[in-house]
Amino acid sequence: MIKVGVVGGTGYTGVELLRLLVMHPQVQLEAVTSRAEQGIPVSQLYPNLRGHTDLCFVEPTLEVLSRCDLVFFATPNGIAMQQVPQLLAEGVKVIDLAADFRLNDPAVWAQWYGMDHACSDLLAEAVYGLPEMNREQISGARLVANPGCYPTAVQLGFLPLLEAGLVDTGSLVADTKSGVSGAGRQAAVGSLLCETSESLKAYGVAGHRHQPEIEQGLTSIAQSSRHNSAIELTFVPHLTPMIRGIHATLYAGLSVQEADLQVLFEKRYEQEPFVDVMPEGSLPETRSVRGANVCRIAVYRPQGRNRVVVLSVIDNLVKGAAGQAVQNMNIMFGFVETAGLDMVAIMP
Repeated sequence: MIKVGVVGGTGYTGVELLRLLVMHPQVQLEAVTSRAEQGIPVSQLYPNLRGHTDLCFVEPTLEVLSRCDLVFFATPNGIAMQQVPQLLAEGVKVIDLAADFRLNDPAVWAQWYGMDHACSDLLAEAVYGLPEMNREQISGARLVANPGCYPTAVQLGFLPLLEAGLVDTGSLVADTKSGVSGAGRQAAVGSLLCETSESLKAYGVAGHRHQPEIEQGLTSIAQSSRHNSAIELTFVPHLTPMIRGIHATLYAGLSVQEADLQVLFEKRYEQEPFVDVMPEGSLPETRSVRGANVCRIAVYRPQGRNRVVVLSVIDNLVKGAAGQAVQNMNIMFGFVETAGLDMVAIMP
């Protein structure tokens, strides 16, 4: 049993994390922080947690958080890096669900996030928390950078192809769609029901923050497999009129003609508890992963031509955020990796 704190427990990712933690057999929830909601019962803001926790929101002080074995940061970008050095010095492990430790280069961080990094010396130590790629490193980490939602769906879809060196890495395409909860719990015109309902639109076409994270991860995969071709990714996200879900349609030109892509994906993920390679001809739906820590994947070679199409779906708040964070916690503390995550997706 470990003591766990959550910094930033009022957003969608935060409450999803709390939903998973209060049911986890190895977790004692020690503190949930929010400066704005300090003193208010957590279950008052989120009634779905009634009967599962009697904690009130508290201020995120070092005194409070240092009592924990692990602290999750479910905060906006730029917050975690202000407190992480002190927590690590106190022997507290950290999983950051924001982007503060995802990028290796502080100059790239500053370019995409518009601020200097407060503890760039820790970037080399932070482990990128995609278990299907970095499980061994995660197990020994004290600081884990939880991947973004788009990067999770995209990297899991491309990973087997890059490891096997089967595709042209200079012309990768990721056409992705996200539910509105990906924008966070905030009052913004673009997230209003009347603005998003019955509509579909692209955004971030000229450049999106998740692009350097995805390219960094794909480059790491290719290099670890000794396929050192440069990664060039066209990444276009879209906003869809649903609450949860990521659908990534991925395209790549094949450089090897005779590969059995279905077998390749099945073998690569046969031991992965949270990646489901669907039967040939399947069309994964976002609703099939709603509320579950699962990435469902289907792979196609349309008309037998020289192009592979991968369909990858996740729940952006679970495998794309809170569920993956709990999966990383399980690995870090030697728990069964599926502990607290054996949820069946919610349908309809």
